[in-house]
Amino acid sequence: MENELHYLDMFDMSLLIRSGRVSPVDITQALLARIEKLDGALNSYACVAAESALAQARQAEAELMRGKCRSPLHGVPIAVKDLFWTKDMPTTAGTTIHRGFMAQEDATVVARLKEAGAVILGKLRMTEGAFAIHHPDLPAPNNPWGAAHWAGASSSGSGVATAAGLCFAALGTDTGGSIRFPAAANNLTGLKPTWGRVSRFGAFELAASLDHVGPMARNAKDVLFLLSTIAGHDPKDSTSLPSACLEIPGIDESFKGLRVGVDEVWLSDGVDPAIQRGLQQIMDLIRQGGGKLVRVEMPDTRAVSSNWERHCGVQTALAHEASYPSRAAEYGPALSRLIDGGRELSGVDYQRILLAAQWFTGEVDALLNEVDLVLAPVQPHAAPTYEQLAGLASDPEANRRLIQFTSPFNVSGHPCLSLPCGFTEQGLPLGAQFIGKKGSEGTLCRAGMAVQRVSDWHKQHPPGL
Repeated sequence: MENELHYLDMFDMSLLIRSGRVSPVDITQALLARIEKLDGALNSYACVAAESALAQARQAEAELMRGKCRSPLHGVPIAVKDLFWTKDMPTTAGTTIHRGFMAQEDATVVARLKEAGAVILGKLRMTEGAFAIHHPDLPAPNNPWGAAHWAGASSSGSGVATAAGLCFAALGTDTGGSIRFPAAANNLTGLKPTWGRVSRFGAFELAASLDHVGPMARNAKDVLFLLSTIAGHDPKDSTSLPSACLEIPGIDESFKGLRVGVDEVWLSDGVDPAIQRGLQQIMDLIRQGGGKLVRVEMPDTRAVSSNWERHCGVQTALAHEASYPSRAAEYGPALSRLIDGGRELSGVDYQRILLAAQWFTGEVDALLNEVDLVLAPVQPHAAPTYEQLAGLASDPEANRRLIQFTSPFNVSGHPCLSLPCGFTEQGLPLGAQFIGKKGSEGTLCRAGMAVQRVSDWHKQHPPGL
């Protein structure tokens, strides 16, 4: 069973479970065995909750046999990033200061997954506090496509586990690109929703106004179904938006009538040729599918991407006020540097950053009145190695370029869908993204499904696994 089923799409697995052809208990046992076999080398799980997962699977099986189906997720094994509170598992947020922390209640998104009948296999590794680098005392996930290559930013465990067939989908968070980077690195589809679309209650904070909670899966349809489960207003999070119907059954998997903005200068400046070729293939599919490519000029992203670390740092300093600087010795160097920078920034300088963010947000809103979506890379570098990334550490402009296609839309709050767009000559995944109007997650996923209906990039899996 394991060899046949672990790479199925989440929704296809759901159909098998609901039809009675696959038992939730059997598939959960198969994935737990696969985790035990493979994750020692991949390091994607911070905590595997075998006992509770099997209990949830048995409950799902009993309910389905009685004819009670809670949702398309009923009985499907998934996993969540280790910054979401779970009352039956520890939550560390990739830190040592929270080692052993047990929440008194589940994060809202975890509670919604459980209410939908999903089986929670465990918690997935992440960078320290959801910033850029893993804590030096904790293992880092390894990219199943090549251990020398970046596995993505803070939701790296979510990306690795889903790509390696150790869960059918996962939840991540994105503050500067941390859903989209690991989606691109691991050949997945990931959605950073509109800010506030998904409740942040019970999620350890990095930067409140930049943090977004979203799904990662093997295709856009799975992402949309997972979003429909976790999205909606939450009384425990006053910043969460009103509930909205995503109209899943009525979504047309085509580009007909869609206007997709393309800024050829922005897409090519400093972007590796392999990524440019992938974007060109996406553009060809848009034309062939009845969509219209519209030349646009993106608002200048240099200020917001240059400002992002200081913008984030001020908010991170507040989020860690109870433990930093009093426990600074227990922090890793990257998160310490971020917080120190935030604590040192003047109020006047922070106001300048906020004004630049407001300007950029307004400009993107205006642009998206002219088109339905904008096409962009996820990152300028094709499948970067850790050695390449280390070379960026001392170069602020190189770091800005790395996040220039992701972080501006954390600042503005616009939704973005990352999806595969091909491979390098060495067989490593490449990622593109669509950027949409606020509240347009359905349109973004429609575009992703349109690409994936006529391409097979997303169906490729890491060799040897």
